[in-house]
Amino acid sequence: MKKGIGYAQVGDTIDSFMLIKEATKGTTSNGKPFLTLILRDATGEIEAKLWDATKEDETIFIPEQIVKLTGEINQFRGKAQLKIISVRPAQATDGVYVSDFVEKAPVEKEVLAEKLREIIFEMENPVIQRIVRAFIKKYQATLLTYPAAAKNHHDYVSGLAHHIVSMLEIAKQLHVLYPELNKDLLYAGIILHDLGKLKELSGVVTTSYTTEGKLLGHIPMMVEEIGIMAKELQIEGEEVLILQHMVLSHHGKAEWGSPKPPLVREAEILHLIDLLDAKMNMMDRALEKVKPGEFTDRLFALDNRSFYKPLFEGR
Repeated sequence: MKKGIGYAQVGDTIDSFMLIKEATKGTTSNGKPFLTLILRDATGEIEAKLWDATKEDETIFIPEQIVKLTGEINQFRGKAQLKIISVRPAQATDGVYVSDFVEKAPVEKEVLAEKLREIIFEMENPVIQRIVRAFIKKYQATLLTYPAAAKNHHDYVSGLAHHIVSMLEIAKQLHVLYPELNKDLLYAGIILHDLGKLKELSGVVTTSYTTEGKLLGHIPMMVEEIGIMAKELQIEGEEVLILQHMVLSHHGKAEWGSPKPPLVREAEILHLIDLLDAKMNMMDRALEKVKPGEFTDRLFALDNRSFYKPLFEGR
């Protein structure tokens, strides 16, 4: 098995540096303070408990602090939990950096950028191409570094671009099977559908939701941005309206966050591709961390199911 907290098993001992992603204060039933820490390295994250936490501990062990710790992996309510034995803040002489503990996309951002350029070059509708090109130019730096989510799928550096490019690859194959699809519209919807997350999420290290993200959400923000961009480019026409609908409906249902269900063929396909790529990403990353014949941890975003890794291989 590979090394890292994402591959640790119950019963393993830990002696390593880790990054604090979240820190929450708590009190036991008999009134003693403790800290619940979400710790991460480049392979994954784990919940840990720091019992009998002092006031000093509460000021030291905070998000984005690197710590050196020892402990052991226990199981609590069916999930792995790290019992901390000793912990201290990292020092400059330790030679560790925040970037060492952040998971990255399996594809280099330069490759992702080139894939996006290729797709835009393929577009034949000049209105759609202009709008997409303008957004890529506006957000290129953050698009190539931001995660696609705070947790669950593609929640790592360059995760958003990785998600978009993976979806585009699926769309290319579907267009071969169903040539009646408007590929320009579908490709544009895929590229634009989650760009609102660049305002909804706080960044790449300890990703959380911004105030704007909590109050508005990435879907309404992006629908508005498309309208603003069209005005800046002095573009009018049905393409703008349909692109807004693609973004507005890509979650599929009201209970999943879509103000409107997909009412255009390409919008329905966008929703299905988005769902497929997100689910595959979650399953693949979970299955990578277990041995054949074992089950993954329960995946909350996949109906809290545990997935089995078959003993036989094949592709």
